[in-house]
Amino acid sequence: MTVSPKRNLTAGGLLALLVVLADQVTKEWALATLFRDGALVEVTPFFNLVAVWNRGVSFGLLASDNPMTPYYLSGFAIAVVIGLLVWLARAPSQLLRISLGLVIGGAIGNVIDRLRYNAVVDFIDWHAFGYHWPAFNLADSAISVGVVFLLFDSFLGDSQGSDPQISKGNGE
Repeated sequence: MTVSPKRNLTAGGLLALLVVLADQVTKEWALATLFRDGALVEVTPFFNLVAVWNRGVSFGLLASDNPMTPYYLSGFAIAVVIGLLVWLARAPSQLLRISLGLVIGGAIGNVIDRLRYNAVVDFIDWHAFGYHWPAFNLADSAISVGVVFLLFDSFLGDSQGSDPQISKGNGE
């Protein structure tokens, strides 16, 4: 089986586009409802919808009021996306293409927020026994699921249907 960079980019790119669209639609909904009044909506005893501006990266790390921070973080994310696109073009397995599409779409969704609002729109809040997971959004979820799938793919290796010549990096 030969890896088709065009096919890989198309498949992964379509998934990334779906993630970006779903992410932006849900964030627009959150902005129009939750952020308007600073609302907290208790959905279940362990799940809320909240209005949070994340000025950093995962879990608010690297948060700063420096006006250049969103641009630094966006530039870094775009560089990572470019690297992931190169990897996607060479992806030998379907699971790897899905994984990379999810991560790319999530990263782009959050870059859009940083460039539009100088922060990322977060609104999903899981909690139990008084402990709250940091608020997140659909893009963050796609990145997390994509990384888990990347780990699965790394453990499955050739058994997942990849081309052994490509995955070993030689033509023998």
